[in-house]
Amino acid sequence: MMTWYTGDPTYDTVLTFAFVLVLFVFIGGALMKSPYGRFASDKWGVNLSPRLGWFLMELPAMLSFVFFYFQGRNRFELVPLFFLLVWVVHYGNRGFVFPYLIRSPKGATASFSITIVVMGWLVTTLHGYLNAAFISDLGTHFTLDWFTDPRFIIGISLYYASFVLNIRSDAIIRNLRSVEEIERGDKVYRIPRGGLFRFVTNPSYLTEITAFTGFAIATWSLGATFILLITIANLVPRAFQTHRWYREKFPDYPRERRVLIPFVL
Repeated sequence: MMTWYTGDPTYDTVLTFAFVLVLFVFIGGALMKSPYGRFASDKWGVNLSPRLGWFLMELPAMLSFVFFYFQGRNRFELVPLFFLLVWVVHYGNRGFVFPYLIRSPKGATASFSITIVVMGWLVTTLHGYLNAAFISDLGTHFTLDWFTDPRFIIGISLYYASFVLNIRSDAIIRNLRSVEEIERGDKVYRIPRGGLFRFVTNPSYLTEITAFTGFAIATWSLGATFILLITIANLVPRAFQTHRWYREKFPDYPRERRVLIPFVL
């Protein structure tokens, strides 16, 4: 079983606070639409471009993890170094590559408000700290034997399968708009097709959730469980809102598509 207390008072206090925060995000997600992307609102302060908004919101996950990781006593051990590489690749894609490749209409500024970015900083900073401190310092099971542990093998396999499918799903969405439409500033929406879109409306959300599930299993840590739960709290209500939006906007939207889980939900 995962142990709740590590014996480090600071870490255990922050972890407890993080799980309380998950509860508030669950409640907030159930009561309102997450105000970014197609559900953005100008009621949340100064608006930023989609590229800048995504970059700024994801940046603390990279910075806090790297900073706290290199404070750990086990920072140069092979298993922690492996997870450092996983993290850097993941948030290198999410915080740098993904925003750079976004095809948003020229001059678009309505996708992110500075308020949403600042709120996101709390989550991503906690995420980075809790995982880095556990992986490089407080976790006691990250010996070389961990590479052959079934939890590591199952978890990292699920993580990488999800990571690849997530990138593929993002690419399908991105390519719905042509370069010419972007340059003209046209805000065009189309029905995505192919890949996991054959089965669900929100494959990017599904694979984000399964990726963090895999990471939580592979690290066997409550810090990773925290981000998994807060991702579910944020993305599951948004998945239903997005599914409803597509059905209202497109009368010919495929009726067989589920919201989030193929053939089930």
